[in-house]
Amino acid sequence: MAQPNHIQLVECPRDAMQGWDHLIPTQQKIDYLKSLLKVGFHTLDCGSFVSAKAIPQMADTKEVLQEIAGLISDTKLLTIVLNKRGAEATLEFPEIRYLGFPFSVSETFQMRNGNSTIEENFIRLKEIHEIALENGKEVVVYLSMAFGNPYGDTYNEVIVRTWAERIAALGIKIISLADTIGLATAEQVQGLCTIMKEEVSNIELGVHLHSDEKSLIPKLHAALTAGISRYDGALLGIGGCPMSGNDLVGNMKMEKMIGYFQQENQPIHINNDALQASITMAKEIFV
Repeated sequence: MAQPNHIQLVECPRDAMQGWDHLIPTQQKIDYLKSLLKVGFHTLDCGSFVSAKAIPQMADTKEVLQEIAGLISDTKLLTIVLNKRGAEATLEFPEIRYLGFPFSVSETFQMRNGNSTIEENFIRLKEIHEIALENGKEVVVYLSMAFGNPYGDTYNEVIVRTWAERIAALGIKIISLADTIGLATAEQVQGLCTIMKEEVSNIELGVHLHSDEKSLIPKLHAALTAGISRYDGALLGIGGCPMSGNDLVGNMKMEKMIGYFQQENQPIHINNDALQASITMAKEIFV
């Protein structure tokens, strides 16, 4: 087994909330994120600066950040942006360390999610990366539809690797392979992650996997075997991309991910009391 140097857990309440079927009150979001900041996650994907018309659940991201950004925590903050305007909106908050940028290898999904072609999105990425560099932030690129797509677009591992190489050539250091609608098998996860680790140099590779209960542990084990260190998930396994046009397949259940890594004696440092408090709050929010 190729062992990663350390495990970075990225909790994604933004992903959990964005497709939820009723608006979550702003104060409830603030209280939940404050709770999550006490758990000990490496990164908290806490909001997005995107069109409020497209994703109304995230319209209050600025208001939420005004309440949580100054809190003392070792957890780093990440927000999703889709364009230069979104990146500039993050500059009000120096506490935001990471700008998450969705980059689809499927033309169909790229148009659905970003209203652009893949090449146009690459130009946006360059602009966002320049803003990040100038302001002490980092871009995390989410390669969505990295394990296939349901739209009939041409897909293979060479396409994924080629785009990852172009992105890495910009100087971007973190790329996360996103199983946007839960298509991937454990074998695909291990195969693609292994190829990317071997052939795309100078990046930190992560996975953002969506999964049902049955395939969760096999997929995690496959990624760990390939030497992946950065893992996204969400408490209770809530989430999914509302722009995919498919039934939402939830995020990896973070509580089960934590249990798996602890069982495998991987170095993670979690405040269990804070974790349980956050799980209790999640059950109140996502009902």
